[in-house]
Amino acid sequence: MANFPFFSTHFCLLLITLFFKASNAGNYNVLSFGAKGNERTDSTVPFLKAWASACNSPTPSTIYVPKGRFLIKGIVFKGPCKNQITFRIDGTVVAPSDYRALGNSDSWILFSKVNKVSVVGGTLDGKGASYWACKTSGKNCPVGAPSMTFNWANNIVISGLTSINSRQTHLVINGCNNVVVQNVKAIAPDQSPNTDGIHVQTSKGVTIIGCTLQTGDDCVSIGPGTYNLFMTNLKCGPGHGVSIGSLGKELKEAGVQNITLKNAIFSGSDNGIRIKTWARPSKGFVRNIVFDNLIMNNVENPIVIDQHYCPDNKGCPRQNSGVQISKVTYRNIRGTSATLEAVSFDCSITNPCTDIKLQDIKLLYKNKAATSYCKNVRGSSTGILMPRSCML
Repeated sequence: MANFPFFSTHFCLLLITLFFKASNAGNYNVLSFGAKGNERTDSTVPFLKAWASACNSPTPSTIYVPKGRFLIKGIVFKGPCKNQITFRIDGTVVAPSDYRALGNSDSWILFSKVNKVSVVGGTLDGKGASYWACKTSGKNCPVGAPSMTFNWANNIVISGLTSINSRQTHLVINGCNNVVVQNVKAIAPDQSPNTDGIHVQTSKGVTIIGCTLQTGDDCVSIGPGTYNLFMTNLKCGPGHGVSIGSLGKELKEAGVQNITLKNAIFSGSDNGIRIKTWARPSKGFVRNIVFDNLIMNNVENPIVIDQHYCPDNKGCPRQNSGVQISKVTYRNIRGTSATLEAVSFDCSITNPCTDIKLQDIKLLYKNKAATSYCKNVRGSSTGILMPRSCML
């Protein structure tokens, strides 16, 4: 199964020790390159100069951002670099207030093709309010930039970072290998659109530990091509919970495999743990998933599989999902549901969910046992079950 605790112990400690050793090497303070922490002066070029110096250093280097508020426009930190780099932040990095300033950039702060980079501490202020207002007004708006993105990067640590008011997703992990996200906070109003906390896709060996995710969309969203993702000690809510998907929009799409979520608390979120797929043909799959020791506090939909996702009923000719969902374990999940139906397995008639396991589930609605819904799902159940299992 997908329970592999070595991601959160040996591997994490090895990476973190490696990167913190690097922090005592070459030190590049962004102030030395002309950055100003007054929130008015554009510090994009000084940050890039500091990165160029660190990236070309033959020894491990640290880029230091002291206290202050540093205005940064769209920026790309490109690799590969000659050695490992630590980005140590004591201050706040601030996006432009005008949502049009970033144009149609696909990220505000982008790390591309880097290896052995750590981002430690500090705050990102995405200044998302004006962009959210544009989106909700129905105007023609830019696509919206995630606050921080890692594309095609390896051996990455993001530790102690706080991201507030991102225009879209706070942190994106895309096409990466061996990433540790530890003690990160992502905070945005519960009505802010598409402000996912952490999005992972096309990546392997990602570990998310001790994060607090209070957003207007998914706390963690898991996209196609994600393998060996381990999450533990998360606090989620408000938001849309932890979601695998939506998957299966494309016919030829990479699957999702070996995902573990343990020891998490959901508070007032729209969903708890959700697997969501498009109701259209696909060769994708979801398998070897473990949800273990989770607490639900007034969560609207604590446990959900939805294989009939189809916004505006467009592009789903037969309304059946081709994504095969199998080997999913729900263990020791307890707490309160804000709706009567706490468990919903709405699976595909052409590709039923198989080998779904329920063990020790206790979810109450108004101090009584909640209900469950099952469609095209097969599996087994053991231990205390509230609500009762409806699986075949």
